[in-house]
Amino acid sequence: MTRPGTGELLDPDEERGARRLVAVAIARVRGGDLGAAPVIIGLVIIWTVFQSLNPVFLSSTNLVNLTMQCASIGMITLGVVVVLLIGQIDLSVGSVSGLSSALLAVALVQWDWPWPLALLIAALSGVVVGLVYGVLLTRFGVPSFIITLAGLLAFLGLQLRVLGDTGSINLPFDSALVTFAQQMFLPWWAGYVISVLAAGAYALSLVRRARRREAADLGSDSVTRIVVRSGALLVVLLVASWYLNLSRGTGVMFLLFVVAVVLMNVALTRTRWGRAVYAIGGSAEAARRAGIHVSRMYMSAFVVCSTLAAIGGILAASRLAAANQSSGGGDTNLNAIAAAVIGGTSLFGGRGSAFSALLGIVVVQSLSSGLTLLNLDSSVRYMITGAVLVLAVIVDAAARRSRAAAGRA
Repeated sequence: MTRPGTGELLDPDEERGARRLVAVAIARVRGGDLGAAPVIIGLVIIWTVFQSLNPVFLSSTNLVNLTMQCASIGMITLGVVVVLLIGQIDLSVGSVSGLSSALLAVALVQWDWPWPLALLIAALSGVVVGLVYGVLLTRFGVPSFIITLAGLLAFLGLQLRVLGDTGSINLPFDSALVTFAQQMFLPWWAGYVISVLAAGAYALSLVRRARRREAADLGSDSVTRIVVRSGALLVVLLVASWYLNLSRGTGVMFLLFVVAVVLMNVALTRTRWGRAVYAIGGSAEAARRAGIHVSRMYMSAFVVCSTLAAIGGILAASRLAAANQSSGGGDTNLNAIAAAVIGGTSLFGGRGSAFSALLGIVVVQSLSSGLTLLNLDSSVRYMITGAVLVLAVIVDAAARRSRAAAGRA
């Protein structure tokens, strides 16, 4: 076996290591563990096609706009990911986000509350909704599909009642929330600093994980692999920061969404609560027999989902500087749920990650942005997004069958 690009022979240890990496990769693919590869490949294809059709698509200005569009619906998608991981679904995230935006506007404009208090009451609406869903699911055994479908209608009606006869309330353009959502961007140097810190934190997490696995006599990443992965992340983040800086830079609202994704990833992978979420998604009965309080976990997952939907509504209203009857309506539900599945979260529960929300919403918003630049109407966007969603579910189902076959073998 030769070293790629040089023709030099590898020494026996390097050859065994390379063969082992290839064997592990093949085994993971055969076992249905595709990771984020299908999403990333799909995103590259989408960007390549749209850039070839319209050179404006990958311009720094358009990418800045794309990232800002991702923040609000991406926050809703993050909550949907949590509910899907436990094998449930929430069809009302759009209505919950619309209700929170209406409450924010009424409290801020009509009641003349200070913005922190208005933001708090809007976010608490999501907590209350999640608690109601959790009680109906765990106490009365009503399927989450029915509960949230009823919630979709009920909270849409409540949103219309809160807005009143006018049906639309404009937020003050000089308010802190509107300024945050529309005008706050990182200084040019801050993006580079955050990139270095993020890559350093990622490297540290890989080192700590390798040490834990070595202490447990398990296989772990080599130093070279850790350096390569961390270095690759650093390069990607630095290039992204540089390119966005050619326009307005990185939006603080988008950064908030990315931070929320990272924190949720930590919660799902490093805490007892996160392990319980995956266990219940794999088998609720097995999790119950293992001593996990399944009802409590269901309730917490729905509270997280509805709260993030409410926060997404706050961000959407702040960016639009208004709340109206269409807030949270239209394709909000479609995009949030589709993004979670397209990003790699299984509809069958137990598989996915917080980064599914980030990858999925970038794919969905890329489709929306590209088709808009091509002057194609919403009907085409709906059909293409639906086709991508079906393709993602087919990939998930195929991976599920591969894992089942590998388990039987």
